[in-house]
Amino acid sequence: MPPAFKTVAVVGKSDAANLPEVLDQLAGVLHRRGIAVAMDKATAGASRSKPDAVSELAQLAARADLCIVVGGDGTLISSARLMAERGVPLVGVNLGRLGFLTDIPADGLESAIESVLDGEFISEQRMLLAGAVKREGKKVFSAMAMNDVVVSRGAVGSMIEFAVTVDGEFIYTLRADGLIVATPTGSTAYALSAGGPILHPALQAIALVPISPHTLSNRPVAIRSTSKVEITLVRGEGSRANFDVQAHFELEQGDVVTVSASPKPATLLHPKGYRYFSMLRQKLRWSERTA
Repeated sequence: MPPAFKTVAVVGKSDAANLPEVLDQLAGVLHRRGIAVAMDKATAGASRSKPDAVSELAQLAARADLCIVVGGDGTLISSARLMAERGVPLVGVNLGRLGFLTDIPADGLESAIESVLDGEFISEQRMLLAGAVKREGKKVFSAMAMNDVVVSRGAVGSMIEFAVTVDGEFIYTLRADGLIVATPTGSTAYALSAGGPILHPALQAIALVPISPHTLSNRPVAIRSTSKVEITLVRGEGSRANFDVQAHFELEQGDVVTVSASPKPATLLHPKGYRYFSMLRQKLRWSERTA
C-alpha cells in the first residue's frame, strides 16, 4: 500500500518567475488526491491557489506527513532541519541552479510527485549536525546544520588560530582562514571547494576540512559520525561560527564550538531511478564514456 500522506507541507522559495505556476501545479496534484495542503505565509503569498492551512514555517512540521520543497538546496536544507525533529520526510523540486538535493525538475513535476504519492520512491536518511558555542563553560548559542558548521575569520581579519580535539583527544592547533566540519551532504558544498573529500551519503562520517591552512601538511580528515568535535578559538578578532550559512554567532577568544551528529536525521525521498553517482556526474559535469 502507498504511504498515507494526508497533509503535505509545501515550502517554496525562489526568484524564478514560474514559482506561482509550479506551486499551483503542485497544489492541483495534491488536491485531486484529497490531500490537504499546508503552506507557510511566504509560500501562500506566492501561490495563486488557496492552501487548506497557513502557518509559520516552524509550525508546519507539526501538521505534515510530507514536506515538498520548491526552490533550491538552501530552501530544502532549512526545511530539513525543522522536519527532522518530527521525522517528516522531504521531497525537493528544483527551481535553483545545481540542485544536489532538490532532484525533481519542475518540468517533470506532476509525474514524479504522483509516483512519490503512490509509494514509488527511494528513501534516504541524511545526517544532521548539532552545533553549539560555549563561553566560560556555559552554552551561549546552539543551532542545527545539514551541510556544515564552519569556524572562520572575520570579513576584514587575518587568519585565525584554533585548537581542535576529537572525543577529547587533541588533534592540532592550526592557523588558517577557518575549519569546516561537514556531513556527507555538505561534502559537496563549501567543503568540496576547500579541497575536502566527497563522502557518500551512506557513510556515517564527518569531514574536518581546513580553509587555506598556513601549514600545507594540514589535510582534510574523515572521522566517525559518533565523534564529538571541539574547536577552541585561540586568537582571531571578528571570528564567527556559521551553521549552514543560515545562522551565525560572533566568537570571542577562548570560545569553544562543539559539533556532533544529531540523533535525528533528515529523510529525503528521491524519485525511482535516483542514483547518487549519476547525480554527481550530471551536477559536477564529470566526463562519461560514450558507447
